[in-house]
Amino acid sequence: MNRSAHIRGLIALAAVALSLFVALTVPVHLGLDLRGGTQIVLETRPTADSGADTEATDRTVEVLRGRIDALGVAEPTIARSGNDRIIVELPGLQDPRKAAEVLGRTAQLTFHQVLGTAADADDLPEPLPKRPREQVLADESGQLLRLRAASLTGKDVEEAAARFDQQGGGGWHVTVDFRGAGERGWARLTGEAACHAAGDPGRRVAIVLDDKIISSPQVDPSVACRSGISGGSTRITGTFDDSEAKELALLINGGALPVPVETIEQRTVGPTLGADAITASAWAAVIGTALSSLFIIAVYRIMGVLATVALACYGLISYAALAALGATLTLPGLAGFVLAIGMAVDANVLVFERAREEYTSGHRPTPRSSLTSGFRRAFSAIADSNITTLIAAGLLFFLASGPVRGFGVTLGIGVLASMVSALVITRALADYAIARPRLRRLPRLTGIAHTGAVRARLSRTNPNLMRHPRRWLAASCVALVLAASGIAVRGLDLGVEFTGGRLIEYTTAAPVDPGRARAALADAGFPRAVVQTSGDNQLTVRTEHLSNTQAAAITDTVTDLTHRADKIRDEAIGPSLGEELRHGALTALVVALGAQLIYLAARFRWLLGTSAVVALAHDVVILIGVFAWLGKTIDGAFLAALLTVIGYSVNDSVVVFDRVRELGRRDRRAPLDRIGNQALLQTLPRTVNTGMGAAFILTALAVLGGDTLTDFALALLIGLAVGTYSSMFTATPLAVELHKRRT
Repeated sequence: MNRSAHIRGLIALAAVALSLFVALTVPVHLGLDLRGGTQIVLETRPTADSGADTEATDRTVEVLRGRIDALGVAEPTIARSGNDRIIVELPGLQDPRKAAEVLGRTAQLTFHQVLGTAADADDLPEPLPKRPREQVLADESGQLLRLRAASLTGKDVEEAAARFDQQGGGGWHVTVDFRGAGERGWARLTGEAACHAAGDPGRRVAIVLDDKIISSPQVDPSVACRSGISGGSTRITGTFDDSEAKELALLINGGALPVPVETIEQRTVGPTLGADAITASAWAAVIGTALSSLFIIAVYRIMGVLATVALACYGLISYAALAALGATLTLPGLAGFVLAIGMAVDANVLVFERAREEYTSGHRPTPRSSLTSGFRRAFSAIADSNITTLIAAGLLFFLASGPVRGFGVTLGIGVLASMVSALVITRALADYAIARPRLRRLPRLTGIAHTGAVRARLSRTNPNLMRHPRRWLAASCVALVLAASGIAVRGLDLGVEFTGGRLIEYTTAAPVDPGRARAALADAGFPRAVVQTSGDNQLTVRTEHLSNTQAAAITDTVTDLTHRADKIRDEAIGPSLGEELRHGALTALVVALGAQLIYLAARFRWLLGTSAVVALAHDVVILIGVFAWLGKTIDGAFLAALLTVIGYSVNDSVVVFDRVRELGRRDRRAPLDRIGNQALLQTLPRTVNTGMGAAFILTALAVLGGDTLTDFALALLIGLAVGTYSSMFTATPLAVELHKRRT
């Protein structure tokens, strides 16, 4: 072994050792869709006097952090996203109503002197008018009171606590302690009220929270005029139960939000669904990787065994990178982790097939020299194909949000780890193994020193696939028309992420007839609810935007209908966010195609780059059309699959065009149709073997991944088949035809 081989071996050993250390010492943060809980996305609504958006949002984050801590949720996270959004994650919290109410309340606490009563509430318009120094609000009994401008606010409060009065007849109340100037202000306010006679409305003090009187007690007759209540303490009484008293104390202690906030997205995932997703993905990864490994070993023998070891190292490096970067592993991200295994297989297959070519051509007489040449000659195709996938992953990160963004992070890490696995670890292992004397005596054990079944058959038949390129293009056009007709006839079933609204999924004790469920929900006041059922006694309800109270009414209706309904998923997307996500999805698609075109044009010729991008657009339309015909939902996970298909499809086109470029440099006078046919035949073994390896992974994901991952894996399987076809029989024939027109 030469010096460079020793260096690669040391780098590989260091990468594996470091990854093992990180994996054992740094835990990966699981997203709420895997560990269960509630995620709430809030958007601030700055007012004229609230200051800059970013500053107001930062202050709001601090207030919300105090409220969340008081909720008692274990390991909550709260973070600003952009200038005006705040993401709150509450693990283990399955009922988001209380959290959303507490977090969304502005909690403007004020104390007022009552000036007198006002007209009946029915005679006044809504909202009730405010004067510069006077306000009219209804008290607890509905009587309208005229209030003077606030004398004290929540900023004057030191602490609030919920108490149970066991001696005064029972009942909950909230004690409030003032600080500093607040003590003097409270004494002054109660002193002025004490100057009115007992029973006079002016002797009352109104305590107002968010423009609602929560308590308006009379000052005790023992308090003298102008002297007031000393000690800086009072109590808020009312018909509170324990939760209401604790929530009020929480809001007072947390302080007022600097600006109003609106809930634009809310997701709740049951812990069972998250655990099932982890188990399903783990089984899919184990079984899919095992099948892919067995296939690779059967095809490439000793090199296949080494590639399998490198795949295990790839998984370790990817996991360690996720942990080290502090990335959140979401459900689509977990699928991306599984998916990147197939891409790691692809890099190994590219090298091994190129090494076989070198050996069977007679240019390299030994497996060792063939393997060295294979790594060198396959590098450009590996680099180009992985860079195009990184472009898709980068677009997911910058243009998407939530779990789809997490998929982009995981996919990007997986692509980089797969390159390290194939180009460093596999090569270090192969360099060591192929130098063993036993393998030199038995070269066929290496998996390099023989032709392979696909290449052997092609060498016997030597088909001319580019004899009639227009026939292939005609077949592609037919497929496009069928797909487009599905979009036109069936339409697209956009998920709540893109339309806004609410989606609630239940598991029921027994199968439910969708018609009965629709009728029951219509009777309950939800005539536009869309009800769908699936296997394993699952019921999904989709509606327009609902409040948490209305969502609870739907849950009660489903429970009454089925006797037992466990909510496993609850997603609420505001209409403005849905429109934003639709715009972002279209932007991501357009930018993805444009970025691929620019990169391919830079690496190849404009003619080849244009052909590859047309093939990508062909794949996108067909995949969307198939989902339209099947009635599948177009959601964020589908967008992640679609952009991944773009990366997959361009991978195949890059491999073919990389060979076209190489052959064209050898014989610049050869016609493009002959070069294209030769490139297709030479790369077909790689295409078949890579496709088989990825298909094992995706099939395992589709079969074992459960309802949450089945459609995702189905989209990728369709994209794999369509992308393989288009790279061979759309991109290459189109390049041949465009070249003929130019010449």
